[in-house]
Amino acid sequence: MTATINGCVYDTSKATMDKKFTYGAPGDPYGYEETLYITLDGRYFIYTNGGKFSRYPHESICPIAREQVKDWVLSH
Repeated sequence: MTATINGCVYDTSKATMDKKFTYGAPGDPYGYEETLYITLDGRYFIYTNGGKFSRYPHESICPIAREQVKDWVLSH
């Protein structure tokens, strides 16, 4: 997935996956995943996606500040 946010391009196919958290079984309409990526130039973002009844029923990308990454990981 690719998204341009505030003039910055975030692309899951060109970034490096760092951490991934999966909730529910594959195909679970309530299941979802949150994946942390880092771009080649050091920007972090979270890719989210899930079943139609989950907290992420549509694919999305959200930038995250480097200082917030540790808290995000620890919250899972």
